[in-house]
Amino acid sequence: MNTRPQRAPSAALPDGFVVRLNRHTRVLDDGAALVGGSPTRISRLKPLARRTVRDRTITVTDAVSRTLAGHLLATGMADPVVDALPPADLRLATVVIPVRDRPRQLDRLLTGLGGALAVIVVDDASVDRDAVAEVAARHGAELLALEENVGPAGARNAGLDRVATPFVVFVDSDVVVEPAAIETMLRHFADPSLAMVAPRVLGLETDRPNWITRYEDARSSLDLGTDSSSVRPRSPVTWVSSTCLVARADMLGSGFDASMRVGEDVDLVWRLVDEGRRVRFEPAASVRHEHRSSLRAWLGRKFFYGTGAHPLAERHPDDIAPVVLPPWSAALLVSLAAQRRWSVPAVAVIAVATAARIGRRVGPVRHPYRLAARLTGYGAIGAITQGFALLLRHWWPLTAIGCIVSRRLRRAVVVASLADTVVEFARTRPRLDPVRFGIARRLDDAAYGAGVWWSAVRARSPKALLPDLRRRH
Repeated sequence: MNTRPQRAPSAALPDGFVVRLNRHTRVLDDGAALVGGSPTRISRLKPLARRTVRDRTITVTDAVSRTLAGHLLATGMADPVVDALPPADLRLATVVIPVRDRPRQLDRLLTGLGGALAVIVVDDASVDRDAVAEVAARHGAELLALEENVGPAGARNAGLDRVATPFVVFVDSDVVVEPAAIETMLRHFADPSLAMVAPRVLGLETDRPNWITRYEDARSSLDLGTDSSSVRPRSPVTWVSSTCLVARADMLGSGFDASMRVGEDVDLVWRLVDEGRRVRFEPAASVRHEHRSSLRAWLGRKFFYGTGAHPLAERHPDDIAPVVLPPWSAALLVSLAAQRRWSVPAVAVIAVATAARIGRRVGPVRHPYRLAARLTGYGAIGAITQGFALLLRHWWPLTAIGCIVSRRLRRAVVVASLADTVVEFARTRPRLDPVRFGIARRLDDAAYGAGVWWSAVRARSPKALLPDLRRRH
């Protein structure tokens, strides 16, 4: 039986803390209501609260602004204004670097960090221990050498046990930290409920780029985009990578699950959220990651990521579903996939009925049905996008089998592949032609999906493959 841990009480934001409504939050009726967040909600503001919002910004000065700012952060409708937060003291943080061999990359990382931070290098049973020790000593880093290979999660935990500062910075050895990234992330801890923050992970520039590195520069699994966001299940940013993380040491408990060789970062984030802690993604801070450039290594890494699906499904069964669809959007997808004469009329009926239901429930706003139509449209687009992901990524082995016998399914796959490629190409603007970008997209999806299926077959469990169709309010 899965049990949720008791949630920690949310600590109040301090005076001077500044948040700003994000670009996805709409202001209605001259500020009387806000629409946004994840899941989408409508927040109605009383006159006192409305007066605290100035140019989409709230500065905490009293109980009203404190309550409103905390609510907007918790619901994902607003984000901290990082430049307005107090400067951070780097002496309060210790960097923990798990490494197994890779002395060249470790030297590059430590050179970029400089000498302002305390550093613990955890050698996870390297083959050439002397090379790692020499690099650590040259940069004045503390070395913790493990006798047995315990994996990245266990190595990070071993380093965490040695940390004496309030904050810990986990950085993988194949990373270069850009200037001011750590200081920017530390500023966020003016929020006393924040447990962890992660930067944007970009590709490390190379002298010999190929089509794989160009694709990864535009569409890396580790690059979570340009929007600051709260991190939690069922939101636009559901996880952050352990490539680089900054955290309050005393909120991490026992740290990462050392039994997991993949997905341990997702597990830790979701455990923190379950405990009532906040986790944030901050793209104003960035690090550079050395992407894999050979086809075999690249596909192997994507497959490896996919194999984390079942271990996460065991630990977080309510959060791992490949898609989350309310009943109306699932019915809309089924109607479209049927490709019958009645499909378009059925979709129209579903959309109108949904908009009418939402319009009756949104409450006292000036144009409830106009808002309901917009929300229904966004929901329909989201449902179609998730449907594409099921066909091309999560369920592609079933899709491939179905295409052998179904012309309609073949047509759906062609439409989904073209639409996905066009949308992602336009969104990411890669330094790659559309044909090779489209091929890379499908290889990416196939490798990751194969990893998910491998983990499910090995565990003899479909948990990681089942969509969530439950109604959520």
